[in-house]
Amino acid sequence: MLLRLRVSLPDRPGALGQVARAFGLMGADILQMTVLERQAGRAVDDFTVSWPGRAAPSELGERIGLLPGVRVEGVWPTRNVPGSSPDYDVLGHIAADPDRAVIILVDAMPDLLGADWAAALEPATGSVLHGSWQFPGRVPVAELTPMRPVAISEAGLHIASVPLNGAYLVVARSQGPAFHRAELDRITRLVDIVGLLAGWDLSRTA
Repeated sequence: MLLRLRVSLPDRPGALGQVARAFGLMGADILQMTVLERQAGRAVDDFTVSWPGRAAPSELGERIGLLPGVRVEGVWPTRNVPGSSPDYDVLGHIAADPDRAVIILVDAMPDLLGADWAAALEPATGSVLHGSWQFPGRVPVAELTPMRPVAISEAGLHIASVPLNGAYLVVARSQGPAFHRAELDRITRLVDIVGLLAGWDLSRTA
């Protein structure tokens, strides 16, 4: 089982080593670590681990969270295999078929972000232009705006929304932590590159 854990830890020598050792003692193999932020003496890192399933994923998070000064902000399953470069694969598919850029991007977002579903919505009416597999048919949040990137949590969902060629892209997950600003920035940059490949008028997503 592949899991992602978001861990906040002291930004000092030895702290990361303690976390790595704790993963090893629990039988979790670290496959990838991504630094999301470093500020005010703390770091927030995303760890992708291979977990043999000897106990529930929540227990892994609880045990790591027992380390002094360490907080586990979320544990959730992921299908994003480290080293597979899925972002590049998505961009390659869009470059080969730019007319289907929105469909390809929406379908890829859940795997890229460790999310449940994604959808492209028309801003005036909120009607669905395309929804990924497992999209529930509607977005259960009324306060989303297509004008700027935003991350919110409501109704048991964590949601990220970014402008998308005159529409907006919504990505949602029910497990794990709220979308970090680094994830929101990743979505925004990916949309910008997709827009260049597809020949969109990028002033519409400004």
